[in-house]
Amino acid sequence: VQLQAYGGGLVQAGGSLRLSCSASGSTSSITAMGWFRQAAGKKRELVALITWVGTTTYADSVKGRFTISRDNVKNTVYLQMDSLKPEDTAVYYCNSNYGLYWGQGTLVTVSS
Repeated sequence: VQLQAYGGGLVQAGGSLRLSCSASGSTSSITAMGWFRQAAGKKRELVALITWVGTTTYADSVKGRFTISRDNVKNTVYLQMDSLKPEDTAVYYCNSNYGLYWGQGTLVTVSS
């Protein structure tokens, strides 16, 4: 499975961004996709996860602000990020099957 992430960038605090991650290859084996992030000097952490039957999991720090969704036909997962805060600044990575496959990171920078 190959994963390609899109959508990072620079945004002011309070703004929104949407990240996308498209999967290709053996997509029939995908059972879940998610987003992790890693800020400078910190460990990589889970942001949000969605299974292919629609069950979602969110980090406490993003609940109510971020929404993960998926398009099973397009094999794509989205992360809608609203009310962004400077502490959301990080490189965001998509993955599938609970970390078995990883895409390249995309940088999200939130300015205060």
